[in-house]
Amino acid sequence: MVLFSLSTIVVLSLQWRRTSTELQGARRPAGAQRGRGGGGGGERGGGGRSAEGGQLGVAIDRQFAAWGLTPTEGEVALLLLKGYGHKQIAGSTGRSERTVRQHAVAVYQKAGLAGRAELAAFFLHDLMLPGERGKGP
Repeated sequence: MVLFSLSTIVVLSLQWRRTSTELQGARRPAGAQRGRGGGGGGERGGGGRSAEGGQLGVAIDRQFAAWGLTPTEGEVALLLLKGYGHKQIAGSTGRSERTVRQHAVAVYQKAGLAGRAELAAFFLHDLMLPGERGKGP
């Protein structure tokens, strides 16, 4: 029983360390992440960034500015787009989960969107495969 408990503690601490490292990568300013050559280990999808990925980043920044998001709201919105949850964002940014939720609500209101799914769909709508253009609801 003691051996099982110790091994569980070791596994959990290793997972915590890995998650912490990934979230620290997400805390970097958006411009610093885009300025790096390749995608980091903390980004989903792996692989390097393409020219389209850089253009998407610029488009996201422009849209955030058009919506009038504050820098903090923009940071929260970007992390939401990357798929992080409120609790993960709170831990990585040093804010409370309640504050992160308030920022997320402000983003959705300023953008005129209903939630996280619509936020992601707003930016991903034009990224369909070439044969899929024109199709959809």
